[in-house]
Amino acid sequence: MTTALCPGSFDPPTNGHVDVLRRSLDLFDRLIIGVVVNPSKQPFFSLEERKALFEGIFGVGTVEVIGFDGLLVDVAKEVGADVLVKGLREGADFEYEMAMAHMNRHLTGIETVLLPTSAEHRFISSSLVREVWRLGGDVAGLVPSVVLDALEAKR
Repeated sequence: MTTALCPGSFDPPTNGHVDVLRRSLDLFDRLIIGVVVNPSKQPFFSLEERKALFEGIFGVGTVEVIGFDGLLVDVAKEVGADVLVKGLREGADFEYEMAMAHMNRHLTGIETVLLPTSAEHRFISSSLVREVWRLGGDVAGLVPSVVLDALEAKR
């Protein structure tokens, strides 16, 4: 059984994230979504809110959602992950993720699968969604409906 860990801040989860995660479910036996807690950033959605959003998107029991801070490779060992999955949008993502993949393999030997998002989602980022939403723009079609509802509840 192959366990994949897909880390990210997911603040908020977008349709691009969901695309990569759903396709990962087809590739691996077990998928763990690792929501990063970054103490240097002030998240829009709390860790618990982001975890609940994924439960609303995928349903309880389909995926495991955990929160973490610290080194990704340490978390991967703790949860028994065989592989890391990272989504790619554009070339800048590739450069950054390649360096991280090499470092993670250097530290622990764990491999990283770089999975490009589908073309229709490649322009979507959490930060762009938050900016458009804060300025009153329509983000329907960029995020799952459960995320759109959560955004509107914060308005």
